[in-house]
Amino acid sequence: IKLKLNLTEIAEGVEKKIKVKRYDACNTCGGNGAKDGTAKSTCSTCQGAGQVKRVQQTMLGQMVTASTCPTCSGDGKIIEDRCDVCFGEGRQLAEDVISIKITPGVADGMQLSMSGKGNVPVRGGVPGDLLIVIEEEEHPDLKRDGNNLVYDLQLNFVDAVLGNSI
Repeated sequence: IKLKLNLTEIAEGVEKKIKVKRYDACNTCGGNGAKDGTAKSTCSTCQGAGQVKRVQQTMLGQMVTASTCPTCSGDGKIIEDRCDVCFGEGRQLAEDVISIKITPGVADGMQLSMSGKGNVPVRGGVPGDLLIVIEEEEHPDLKRDGNNLVYDLQLNFVDAVLGNSI
């Protein structure tokens, strides 16, 4: 997510609330993808291992390869009655409002990470991280040079030589 901040917000820090569309655990099935009250059965192709081993005879002997089970996609279990809301995925698209506290002194292009606020994986698991990229809005008068602020001031020669309070 890109978050635009002005110079005042960057200098003082700010707490922002943002609306995020992300995958959240399905409320109907609890995130497992099966219809309420039904259980998952063991995959008959891989016998619950999640991997299929193939043995090939070559000139040099036997070669064994293991790959993800095509039937259960590596889960080891098959959903017989899928959830009507998430269609067996265990997650659904939701819109959440998340509060983000930005500390003073962030810079343009900096990435902040919020643990556990990202998408929920298919059929359960730990939610991922939400990455926030800071974008600094340009100030009309002040320019930023690292941690310094630069202000271009036009002075006439007399004020520069004699000195003047501005």
